[in-house]
Amino acid sequence: MKNLLTRRTIRQYSDKPVDDGLLGRLLDEARHTQTMGNLQLYSVVVTRSADLKAQLAPAHFNQPMVTQAPVVLTVCADFNRTSQWARCRQAEPGYDNFLSFLNAATDALLYTQTLCCLMDEQGLGYCFLGTTLYQPQLIIDILRLPPLVMPVATLTVGWPAECPQQTDRLQPQAFVHQDTYQDYSPDDIDRFYEHKESLPENRHFVEINHKQTLAQVFTDIRYTKKDNEAMSATLLEALRRQGFMQFELLNSYKKCNDIAVDPGILLRR
Repeated sequence: MKNLLTRRTIRQYSDKPVDDGLLGRLLDEARHTQTMGNLQLYSVVVTRSADLKAQLAPAHFNQPMVTQAPVVLTVCADFNRTSQWARCRQAEPGYDNFLSFLNAATDALLYTQTLCCLMDEQGLGYCFLGTTLYQPQLIIDILRLPPLVMPVATLTVGWPAECPQQTDRLQPQAFVHQDTYQDYSPDDIDRFYEHKESLPENRHFVEINHKQTLAQVFTDIRYTKKDNEAMSATLLEALRRQGFMQFELLNSYKKCNDIAVDPGILLRR
């Protein structure tokens, strides 16, 4: 049995299959996580087909665990099902907007994290792929996602064939703020990042990338402004195609204070 204190990202998996019954039970248990308005604004596409995994791989920059893992889970923000339900019950949905995407994406990510914790408890290995939103249209086309369904998270899942070292994390004092947000001074940054920057693996990371600091590796190589802007444009286009930007496109001239929203309806339960 494992928990968050022993959690590791697993990228190499054994040949042992992931039982349908076990996976189904975990997918079922995860539905008890928080959700906006008790609507469960998510769907999960379970991919076991070798052919489909091969098709999905380019959307994730051909990371080998996509094709090697027994199971790939694509968790989607889904307002399609709720909209269909509304129309079938003489109600007119209004979820073709960016706020609805954010609400559904939050639901989907809460579900994803709960599922990860449940898989940890069972000893299953998984890797959360941060590439899902980089080329979403590829995933949308391959998985035949209808309008108002958007992929937001991908997990490769299997039984671990490795036991990698745990990755470093900032300590709570670096991100927990009391009462109000306390901005960071240069001294704070030095103190909070000293351990991360001093780790041999991170020093080596800086060296092999011919940079002066670890921060430069992230800004100049891994997550560049140019790439972020290009992928932001791709993401916005995918959201438009999936129908989540209709309000913004048709009503961009309206002011925010023209719309009154009861915040009580947004409470998560």
